[in-house]
Amino acid sequence: MSDRLPPLTAMRAFDAAARHMSFAKAAEELNVTPAALSFQIKSLEEHLGQPLFRRLNRAVELTEAGRTLAPGTADGFATLHAAWAATRRLLDNTTLTVTAGPALTAKWLAPRLYEFARAHPEIDLRFSATLRVMDLERDDVDVAIRFGYGQDDGLYSVPVRKEWATPVMAPELAKRFPTPESLMEAPLIHDESIDFLRPPCDWPAWFRAVGLDPAPRPGAHFSNADHAVDAAVAGVGVALGRRAMILKDLEEGRLVAPFKTAIESQARFRFLCLQGAETRPQIAAFRDWFLAEIEKTAHISDAFTIIPVEDLSQT
Repeated sequence: MSDRLPPLTAMRAFDAAARHMSFAKAAEELNVTPAALSFQIKSLEEHLGQPLFRRLNRAVELTEAGRTLAPGTADGFATLHAAWAATRRLLDNTTLTVTAGPALTAKWLAPRLYEFARAHPEIDLRFSATLRVMDLERDDVDVAIRFGYGQDDGLYSVPVRKEWATPVMAPELAKRFPTPESLMEAPLIHDESIDFLRPPCDWPAWFRAVGLDPAPRPGAHFSNADHAVDAAVAGVGVALGRRAMILKDLEEGRLVAPFKTAIESQARFRFLCLQGAETRPQIAAFRDWFLAEIEKTAHISDAFTIIPVEDLSQT
C-alpha cells in the first residue's frame, strides 16, 4: 500500500458518498453519473487496498476503513474550502459581508445604510442578521458586530460606547405616567435578550437607580430587543430601551424618554474582523463609517444621568 495520497477527485467522490450514504445522491451533488462516481470510489479502494463501502441491495454502508477515513476527509475538504474562500476574499475589494444581530440590524444599521451605500457605490454590501456566532475564518463573512463583554482573542476588535438603557414609551402613554413612581403601575415591557448581563441591566436595577423598590409586576416579555421597542412604539407599555435600539424612534418622535436617569452595562458592541483584514479597503471604509455614525449621536448621552449597574445595590 502506497503512502502517496490518492487523487483529489477520488477523495471528493468518497466524501460525498460517505455524507449521503448513497452513490446516486453523491453523483447528483457532484454532477457526475453514478457510474463515474462508482469508478472513482473503486479506484480509491484499489489505492488503499481495502474496500471502503459494503454494497448492499439499494444501499451502501461504510466499512471500518471507511468509517476511519470519513471524518478526516470531511474536515480536510472543509478546511480546503475555507482556505480557498479566505484567499478569494483577499482578492475581492468590492464585496463586504457583515453579520449583526437582528435587533441591531433592524433598529440601527438598516435605517442608516443608505448613507454608506451612497458614499461607497463600489461596495456590494451584504448582511446576515443572526445571533449565531460566526467563524470569520470558515464562514463567508468579513465583519461581525456583536454585543457583550467580548472574548475576541485572535481577532481585530474595536469596542464602541457602552450601552445604557432608560424607560421609553409612546408620547400619549407618557401623559399617563409622568413620574418614576407612576411607572410602578405601568405595563412594563421586558427585553429578555440581555438577560445574560451581570449585574442585570433590567427594570429592578433602573428602579433602584431612582431610589424605588417596587414589587415585581407582570408584563410583556420579548426575546428580541427590536420587538420590545416596537411594542413600546405601538403603545403596549413602557420599555427599558437600550441606546442603540431607541435612537431612531426618539429622533423621529415615535418614542419619548421622559426620565433622565439611565443605567449602563459594561457590555458593548464590538466591530470584529480577522487580524490583518482591517486594512482591506471595504472593511476599513465600513469600520470608519460605523464608528463615525456612533459618534454622531454621542451627545444624546449628555441628557441623561448614567449610573453603572455595578454601582447599584442588589438588595
